[in-house]
Amino acid sequence: MRKNYPVLKTFQLGCAITAFFVVLTFGCKDGDGFWDSIIPETDKEATSTQIEGYVFYPAVQPATDANIAQLRVPGGFKINKFAEGVGKPRILVSDGNGHIYASDREAGLVIMLTDANADGMSDHVKTVATIKQVHGLTIHNGKMFMVAVKEVYVADLNPDGTLGTPKMIMDDLPDGGQHPNRTIAFGPDNKMYLSVGSTCNSCPEPNPENATMLRAEEDGSDRKIFAKGLRNTIGFGWHPQTSELWGMDHGIDWLGDNEQKEEVNQIKQSADYGWPYIYGEGKYNPGDRPKGDTTYQQYLQKTTLPALTYQAHSAPMAMAFYSGAMFPEEYRNDAFVAMRGSWNRSEPVGYKIVRLHYENGKPVRFDDFVTGFIVNNKKAHFGRVVGVTVHKDGSLLFSDDTNGVIYRVSYQ
Repeated sequence: MRKNYPVLKTFQLGCAITAFFVVLTFGCKDGDGFWDSIIPETDKEATSTQIEGYVFYPAVQPATDANIAQLRVPGGFKINKFAEGVGKPRILVSDGNGHIYASDREAGLVIMLTDANADGMSDHVKTVATIKQVHGLTIHNGKMFMVAVKEVYVADLNPDGTLGTPKMIMDDLPDGGQHPNRTIAFGPDNKMYLSVGSTCNSCPEPNPENATMLRAEEDGSDRKIFAKGLRNTIGFGWHPQTSELWGMDHGIDWLGDNEQKEEVNQIKQSADYGWPYIYGEGKYNPGDRPKGDTTYQQYLQKTTLPALTYQAHSAPMAMAFYSGAMFPEEYRNDAFVAMRGSWNRSEPVGYKIVRLHYENGKPVRFDDFVTGFIVNNKKAHFGRVVGVTVHKDGSLLFSDDTNGVIYRVSYQ
């Protein structure tokens, strides 16, 4: 493989913009005659393509009142700060009794927030657990389950919302590598589901548990691979009507501004979703050829393709189905997804909360729900969103770990 990286660096308003022009000795399957002609199924013929890629991190601005005032939500909705100055909140969960929990991976904390006077703003914040690199949170059978990179912990939920002493029930999850952000949830089958991302952008994994969805018993026993070929499915959940498992998978980087699109997958037992060889609507990944004598076409035949796709590099994070009573009825059973935002394209995308519409239990389209975090002519931002949860009162809460803010969206 031959790579040439002529690099141009410019700095504007505190942002570093690095342009990479990458010439690789492999190609990209795009479904038309052009790509067919330059990507052979075997190594007997040369493979080549040219890919243009970028690094662009928008500058960071504070979450001032002026910035928040220009956030956009659909008619009838309003947005406000539920909490601020709360570290770097990542995953959010609600216990149904008014307590909200947030993980702070960098600080290794789980915090609890409450809104005792029901004014739409947290009035009390308390640390309830200290676990190195804790990220994923979920509540099941009166207990809080917390996952770090390699460990899963469980703690009793006390009546006041605090946690008992965490007990480790798993300590041998795969190494994190590029994607250490584990997430956890329990399905309608009362089984524990754990998302384990890939260690790399694109590579064959030596550990078969990387780039998978794992399933285990409530106590962590009998862990097995439920589905594979999932590069990094942080956000997932079960549709309230069908009980089908759906997840948002992160696409491969360095395939250009508009590839690889983010995937909406129905995650089924024993299915293979293609990573790292097949992506999107059945395209061939230029960086990795299937092992042995297996051709791309043969691997494609056993790959489960996405039900829907979204703008490449948007970086989907948490996903929550709406089952509250505050929003209009049309929102019920749709999902909200936090799109953290791009770094690997020439203009930023993401940096928003989107609504994923479902019809007859199947995803059909995305609509913007909260936008406006990108400012200064797309050169700066004041929020990269991560966690999403539905509060007891039916409002939607989401977290920004850039400025340490948890936002609340309500409807009146």
